[in-house]
Order: sequence, then C-alpha cells, then structure tokens
Amino acid sequence: MRLDLSAQRLADLLARAATTRIAVIGDAMLDVYLTGDVERISPEAPVPVLRVRERKHALGGAANVAQNVVAIGAGCALVSAIGADRAGETLRTMLRESGVTAAVPPTHERCTTQKTRIVARSQQVVRVDEEEDGELAGADVQAIIDAAHAAIATADALVLEDYNKGVLTPTVIRTAIDEARRKGIPIVVDPKYRNFFAYRGATLFKPNRRELETALGAAVDFQHPESLSHAFERLGVEHLLLTLSERGMVMYSAHGEVLRVPALAREVYDVVGAGDTVTAYVAAMLAAGGSMPEAAMVANLAAGLEGGKFGAATVSPAELIEFAG
Repeated sequence: MRLDLSAQRLADLLARAATTRIAVIGDAMLDVYLTGDVERISPEAPVPVLRVRERKHALGGAANVAQNVVAIGAGCALVSAIGADRAGETLRTMLRESGVTAAVPPTHERCTTQKTRIVARSQQVVRVDEEEDGELAGADVQAIIDAAHAAIATADALVLEDYNKGVLTPTVIRTAIDEARRKGIPIVVDPKYRNFFAYRGATLFKPNRRELETALGAAVDFQHPESLSHAFERLGVEHLLLTLSERGMVMYSAHGEVLRVPALAREVYDVVGAGDTVTAYVAAMLAAGGSMPEAAMVANLAAGLEGGKFGAATVSPAELIEFAG
C-alpha cells in the first residue's frame, strides 16, 4: 500500500490534534546529562576524568511521551509512579512546567528511575542507571488504577508506555485497555518483554524488530506479511508498527494490509527519545481522526526531525510542517 500525505492534510491533522486530549500510562523517568571535557587519565585507575561543564535534566520514558504530546498542542494526562526522593521532586516540577497534567503518586519503597548519561565531545561515554524495576503491588497498584480511570474518562486516545519498570502490571494493563475500549478510543502500546502478550485488544502495537522476534522466539520474514499471522493471533492487536532501523518502518494490519514507510535521508545524531516521539505522534494523529497509515507517515516525519536533536527532544507542529514542505 502507498500513501501520499498532502501539506494541507498534514496541517489539518495537526490542527485537530491540538484540540484532543491523550492519556499516557507507564514508566516515567528522569534523564540526567553530564557534559564536559576529558583532558587526562585518573591517577587512581586507568579511566578518563570528565570535567563537567553542564548538568541538564530531561524527561524520559512515559514522561517524554507526555511532553511530546503537549508539544503537538494536545492536552495530556500522565499516570505513573515515582519515588519519594529528590529525583522525583525534580520530575514532578518538570512535568508541571511542561504543561503535563500528572498523577504520579509517590512510592516509598522504591527510587525514581534515573538515567545519567556522561557525555564528552558530543559522544556518550557511559550511562549510569538508578532504578528498581519490580512490579508495583498493593496500594500502589490501586492508586495507578484510580488515576487511570480518571485520565481515560476525558481522553481521545490512550498510550501505554512500558519500560519494564513496574507501573504497567497485568492488572493495570487490562483495566486500562478495557476502559478505553468501552469508551471507543484508540489504544497505542509501546511494549517491553515482561508483559509483551498482555495487550490484547490494543489498536496499535509498536515493538521494534528485536523485541518482536525475541518475544516470538523466532526470526520473522517481514517481506512476507502472511508470516505474521501467528503473531497477530498471539498478540490480539489490530495493527503492528515495526521500526526497522535504516529500512524505516513497516505497518502491518491484522486483515493483511501493509504500509512501508522508508527512512528519511537525514543524518541521525542521537536516537534517544525517537521512539517516544513516534508514539506521541501516532496517538495524536489517531485522536485527531487520522487513518492508521496517515498516523504512521506523520510519526515517521517527526522521528526524522527528532533524530537530528540531542537527547530526548520534542518536535513541534511548525517544525514538522516546515520539514515536510
């Protein structure tokens, strides 16, 4: 299947998206960037010494999806759980300043997920992760479910953003999908391994190639869509959107339709956050009444723009229209 998206249609979809509201449920995290120069080796061990010139905080995971939604112009309600710690306070403040409506009850038994990237001469040297990734339980799960009900009640689309950090338990997933289906709104899922087959009933399932093949336990022949029939049966979703690195993206539908979206001829500086941008734009386009192929095409444009930025960044409608033109 081929699709041509006119500049006017793109503008119309983006304008409609700005009138919608999207619920994002999943694992929020704080990204920290320590940027500086390496000029010597430590006398304590044979390792480089970074002299930090800049410390920067950014929203990561589901929080980055949420801020991408807001950057599109849509309203966003984020449901997640973070620790009762300094990183959590920073995350709450950043969400508030970004315009995201956030229900992020603190969990006293775990820390806020924080990823610190050490960068020298524009190259990431090492990443340090601080996290506890066991599934939420007891009162913490009920708090997420209560917040999810409230967020979905006013939403035009639902995003489930899973980073295997414990927010999206099977109970939370099932409750959110059932509620969204009763409301008749599209459901976009960015999955991870732990609950890969728990998203039955989703509208769009967005794994990358490695994730899908690992979950299925076998290589997939993407050139022959009929080979995916088993995957659709196991997953129980309507559409698969697969990212294929330099080969772009391919969208498969349960009824056999295929849309190939070639990668854009653009130098990629940093792929951090590109998947979050795709998720946000797909959800926004579907909420705006766009077709599934249109959503994939617009998301691909946005991913091309985001890849030219450093770190987890957002892409505005104005940027997208200029880039597409």
